Amino acid sequence: AGMNGTAIENFVCVIFNVSFMNCTWHVGRSASGNTQYFLYWKNSKEDDFTGCQNYIRDNHGRHTGCRFQNVKIGAKGAQFLVNVSRSGQNIQSYEKMIMLYEIVKLTPPLNITVNCTEASHGCEIRWQPPRTTHVKKPSCFKYEIVIENK
Repeated sequence: AGMNGTAIENFVCVIFNVSFMNCTWHVGRSASGNTQYFLYWKNSKEDDFTGCQNYIRDNHGRHTGCRFQNVKIGAKGAQFLVNVSRSGQNIQSYEKMIMLYEIVKLTPPLNITVNCTEASHGCEIRWQPPRTTHVKKPSCFKYEIVIENK
């Protein structure tokens, strides 16, 4: 329900540094200048919706994103809902289901060490997997090493 073009567009969420999540969106093409958007989300069907506490705003003061802390990544999809507040205009809401593990930007590997010896004419490179809350097996990671001679 609601007038076409008033719902948010280009809704994107990214999880970084293990448990921080940013969600952003663009204001609907047909939404008036005083339309305000409100983001709610829940991590599973059993949870209650939680409203955003830390909005990102555009130059007009409209909410165009939200920052979340202490996000826990589960195996089930998280549900996102964006409602709007605007008296006198019929505005479309927006809903999206996201598998949180699909939007994680992993940190680089930890404790990287390089040991090169002339005797073996080679180098040994070691590291530990990146920090994460949802990957339990180190074998799930694939690594790429780029070696440059300088």
